[in-house]
Amino acid sequence: MSVNNKRKAVALLSGGLDSTTSLYWARACGYDVVKAVGFNYGQLHKKELESAQKIADKNGIPFVLIDLWKSGVTEALSNSESSLISGDSANIPEGHYAASNMASTVVPLRNLMMASIASAIAEADGADVMVIGVHAGDHFVYPDCRPDFVRALDLAVSQGTEGKVSVIAPFLHYSKAIIAETAIELGVPIALTWSCYKGGENHCGRCGTCVERAEAINEAAERLGLSDFADPTHYDDATYWRTAIKN
Repeated sequence: MSVNNKRKAVALLSGGLDSTTSLYWARACGYDVVKAVGFNYGQLHKKELESAQKIADKNGIPFVLIDLWKSGVTEALSNSESSLISGDSANIPEGHYAASNMASTVVPLRNLMMASIASAIAEADGADVMVIGVHAGDHFVYPDCRPDFVRALDLAVSQGTEGKVSVIAPFLHYSKAIIAETAIELGVPIALTWSCYKGGENHCGRCGTCVERAEAINEAAERLGLSDFADPTHYDDATYWRTAIKN
């Protein structure tokens, strides 16, 4: 895809593989990514935000961190029973990402809150688009990652900015493996990205996001015929994902 090189974008950047690859995709398409926006929503750790800062710095892009927790916004959601803002990593479910227990990682309307703010920043900065990294693998668990939501979000942002800003989700209909494949092709610094919900020294290798990440990177390397490609992620349990996908 090619676009006018003068078009500007703001990227929603969590520090994970999906949002980072979306940022690199936008730049590869010719967008001038003028700002990356990350959020503290009360997640158990800040390692992903540290990754987001490093990725933004690597690309010479200003990084803005919005603290939804200190503002009281997501703290008010503490009754949601989301394991991501429970304060205890022991509550983070393990296993395959499509398992029913992954529903406990839902933070109510997290993407709506973050995307709305990022889109407002895009308008303020004179950007044409706000880029978000949701993908087809998110649809099963997260309602605010599904196509109907993204279409409604794009319409709301366009209406609210009088057509000045639109929402682009480049991987909305694609799998995590396609994202990983794109990441490899675009030279995304995969080792700098962070996916694990537990926030230990390394990726745990057992939570849903670790399993999904390892599976996707492995599949991407196979699709690209890269028999010598090694996942650069450091996992505490580097083989569990193979068992999880079988189950």
